[in-house]
Amino acid sequence: MTRRPALLVLDLINEIAHPDGKYNDVCLDQIESRGVLGHARRAIDHARERGIPVVYVVVGFSPGLPDWSPVSPLFTEAADGDRLILGTWGTEVHDSLKPEAHDPVIAKRRINPFLGTHLELTLRSLGVDTLLLTGVTTDLVILSTAREAHDLDFHVEVLEDATATSSPELHEAALTLLRRTAEVTTVDAALGRVRAADDNVTEEKE
Repeated sequence: MTRRPALLVLDLINEIAHPDGKYNDVCLDQIESRGVLGHARRAIDHARERGIPVVYVVVGFSPGLPDWSPVSPLFTEAADGDRLILGTWGTEVHDSLKPEAHDPVIAKRRINPFLGTHLELTLRSLGVDTLLLTGVTTDLVILSTAREAHDLDFHVEVLEDATATSSPELHEAALTLLRRTAEVTTVDAALGRVRAADDNVTEEKE
């Protein structure tokens, strides 16, 4: 059975993944030590070469924070110093991974990128049945996306070398949980298999 994948690039925004970001203390050291931006860049390049849709998800809130959660321990600091405000430099995708003009960019207000967004509609319109996940953090958005996508009947593959969180220990713990509902793989393994499947289809047509 041939997969119809999309690559999701989750929360690799300046506020988190850039040294000048206001959340650079969350996991920037792990992003850098694990080479996450480089691996994500390679995943994007491979996806584009194979005609695989690339969908970006960014976390943020409207100016004035009308859609911010005052009860969330995770987002409490967003109200301090206007962090994660949509339309600002902080919520833009990191320069090394910039979307192209035709790439969907989905803004989310909570951890779960499906909640209150048109992500599922976008994926269904693209005819996608498999999600390849990259981004930060492994224990939050990656885990939340994988679980929700599982329940929406998508096949999920986590490209673990293109993900990170605040510590290696927490990353590994998240991967243990992710294996319950998703396949944990790598950029080269996942996209290499896509290419092999595409080659087989080509050979059958010939």
